[in-house]
Amino acid sequence: MTQDMRIRMKFKPKRIFQMRIAGLAFRDGHVLVHRATHETFWTFPGGRAEMGETSAETLAREMVEELGAEVQVGRLLWAVENFFHYEEKHWHELGFYYLMELPESFPFHPSDIIHRVQDGKNELEFRWVPATRDALKALDIPPYFIADEIEDLPTTVKHLVWRDGDLDVAGHL
Repeated sequence: MTQDMRIRMKFKPKRIFQMRIAGLAFRDGHVLVHRATHETFWTFPGGRAEMGETSAETLAREMVEELGAEVQVGRLLWAVENFFHYEEKHWHELGFYYLMELPESFPFHPSDIIHRVQDGKNELEFRWVPATRDALKALDIPPYFIADEIEDLPTTVKHLVWRDGDLDVAGHL
């Protein structure tokens, strides 16, 4: 599908809505994270949903595009209404976070960058980090509630409203 099929809407002034799907893959006590090389923060791999595909299909497609790997999409961990401020814009993101399994052939190293890919105008880099609260807090990985839950993942789907960034006194962007 083409880039213009991705679910993202722009509103004035400087407000954006998007639907983002991400996966948490674990290996040897580590979790896979990625970032655009021009960013200081890391995130969990994934991307925007496209019209007509389920969230699990989005995650599977994004991992083929970004990792060149077919993943097994596991159970949904969190459904998040995420409100944040980024690049001078107010974002309202509907996020779905799944467990996922990567093939054993996918590279692992406990500290080095293990994969790079060009994604549109961004170069992405991937690495494994310890799946601990302290390690995720040190890396600045939004949404930040995941660091607090990484060592004890929910056993059923958890719905959250997460507000981060520039909010007014009433809690609105």
